[in-house]
Amino acid sequence: MLLFSNSLGANYSMWDPQAREFHKKFRVLRYDTRGHGQSSAAPGPYSIEQLAKDVVALLDELDLDRVHFCGLSMGGMIGMWLAANAPERLNKLALCNTGAKIGTLDGWNARIKAVRKSGVKSIAPAVVERWFTPAFRQKSPAVISNTLKMIEEANADGYSSCCAAIRDCDYREQVAAIRRPTLVISGAHDPATPPADGRFLAQQIPGARYAELNAAHLSNIEDQDHFNQELAVFLNS
Repeated sequence: MLLFSNSLGANYSMWDPQAREFHKKFRVLRYDTRGHGQSSAAPGPYSIEQLAKDVVALLDELDLDRVHFCGLSMGGMIGMWLAANAPERLNKLALCNTGAKIGTLDGWNARIKAVRKSGVKSIAPAVVERWFTPAFRQKSPAVISNTLKMIEEANADGYSSCCAAIRDCDYREQVAAIRRPTLVISGAHDPATPPADGRFLAQQIPGARYAELNAAHLSNIEDQDHFNQELAVFLNS
């Protein structure tokens, strides 16, 4: 079983390029994070621990003892918590376009304020600009349009509550305790979680592999062929 966990502002459709490929050899499980997609937006703010325990509850409900876990951005933070606090539920761990600490206190508070005042739609264009390189945005207008729509449709309360979870998360002292086989993927042009964040994780987690792709934040979409290749080699090794 291979479980995918989404970035902030996304629903499980962000993993379409992986679901099409990996269902050939794995059972694929995708879900919408609390406050996103078809999952309910319980009163916030949330914490990464809370979002990770949602995953544990999902595995329990589906009677799944262990899974491979692949998380991007916020999903990667969820994976870090699971690997450090519930390692018996994981086989292998892929941490993609993520960091042990993402962004700044002021930056997240400003985003929360903007979303509460004007909705997610007000910040969606700026998010898309950070998610994809200019070259990709130019050559893939349909992908950009669909992604923009996905972000605009996000629940404002759920989005801001998850912003708080990321804001308050700092695992820089904890990741060295991770003992699950780990792959770290970064995007060479990612302004949100730059390669330095990924290299830090790979250096701190014993035995971790590191791969850097020609992409911005959503490397699983922008450089999907290389992403899939790196993930497949890791999972099959």
